Amino acid sequence: VDRSPAGDCLPSAGVADLSFEADSPPAPPAELLDRLPSYDWLLQGGGRQIFFPPLEAPGRPLDQRCWSSFMDLSRVPTVTEEVAREALLSFVSSKCCYGSAAAGDLVIQELKQQTLCRYRLETFSESRISEWTFQPFTNQSVDGPQRGTSPRLWDIRVQVPPMFHEDTRKFQVPHSSVVKECHKCHGRGRYKCSGCHGAGMVRCSSCSGAKRKAKQSRRCQMCSGSGRRRCSTCSGRGNKTCATCKGEKKLLHFIQLVIMWYNSLFEFVSEHRLNCPGELLAKAKGESLFKDENTMVYPIVDFPLREISLASQRGIAEHSAALASRARVLQQVSGVGAGARWETSGAGPLVP
Repeated sequence: VDRSPAGDCLPSAGVADLSFEADSPPAPPAELLDRLPSYDWLLQGGGRQIFFPPLEAPGRPLDQRCWSSFMDLSRVPTVTEEVAREALLSFVSSKCCYGSAAAGDLVIQELKQQTLCRYRLETFSESRISEWTFQPFTNQSVDGPQRGTSPRLWDIRVQVPPMFHEDTRKFQVPHSSVVKECHKCHGRGRYKCSGCHGAGMVRCSSCSGAKRKAKQSRRCQMCSGSGRRRCSTCSGRGNKTCATCKGEKKLLHFIQLVIMWYNSLFEFVSEHRLNCPGELLAKAKGESLFKDENTMVYPIVDFPLREISLASQRGIAEHSAALASRARVLQQVSGVGAGARWETSGAGPLVP
């Protein structure tokens, strides 16, 4: 018999001697896994490892550019009074409580233009992480070390998504699979229910097992006078199917390759004296003066605005430092755009 915490003796006939469910790690202890020649480090470093990419060959040599042809700011569109008023009315209409009368009658007295340049660098990189994982073993084919040596993670060829499209994919490393007894249920496929201690019945919560409610002569209707009710945790079975192996008793362990493609962004807007939030300037559209796309782009040299040249050097250095030890750069694109920021001043009509 099993004895409940309150002292009730509950029958346990026909219930297998199963261990209670307990917290367990997502992966079994290292000693349960066979040591694979190329991946011993996984068993020593917590079951997860980031692989550093191989060094890439230097990019193309730097080309000298003549910036006079790029700095033709006549391509930047001008703003007329009609365009300014239309933009103001469009802004007013986007606000539910703004009236359009003042914007329509406003007398525009002056339009001030200030030209801005923006440098933008986008780096598309790939990083790879390997980790032990498992799934229920259902007698599927096992691709284990006996079939060959597992390739190094950066030697595994996969289909790269379109450039600058972020994505995450998972792959099973070839020849890394091994079948082991489930570490959660110790190969039983089930575990004893912790709610009823394997009995399938629990003390009635209505009468607290007394079969009758306090100060009442009739029997408890919730348990029909038995003092016990069917365990709701296991539906009266006394045990539950192991959630780890799904009742299969064994697990297929293998090394999983996780590949992440990520975009890193650096932006810089030239110095200005505009009372405008930075996020709005970042969304502004302008004329593209220059664009460079390659496996590795170079800093801009001798740009007419020195701060743009310095920003390009800083952006490339920041991306190189951040990605050098954890990712491989697949493609970079940099560019400089120019646009005009217009400030409008005006006055409302005089009211007699």
